Amino acid sequence: MDVKPLHDRVMVKRMDEEEKTAGGIIIPDTAKEKPMEGKVIAVGSGARAENGTIQPLDVKKGDRILFGKWSGTEVTVDGDELLIMKESDIMGIITK
Repeated sequence: MDVKPLHDRVMVKRMDEEEKTAGGIIIPDTAKEKPMEGKVIAVGSGARAENGTIQPLDVKKGDRILFGKWSGTEVTVDGDELLIMKESDIMGIITK
């Protein structure tokens, strides 16, 4: 199934968090926090400005991003857990 976000929305796949700490302690699933880092899977066409023009998004497919802990709506597409969020929920693009 193909899903394309509308307008200024972005579809994101969370990046997997480390299974153990730097000291080697394994973290159980129940103690893990959800990662706030992800990869952009799909983007909408952009936000509509007051004058009716489309303002393209600053993020693009393939970007690694940081977002807020409670950002977005969780959806499942073809067995993958994804997030759909507005571009304004994205705090930054990871460029390293």
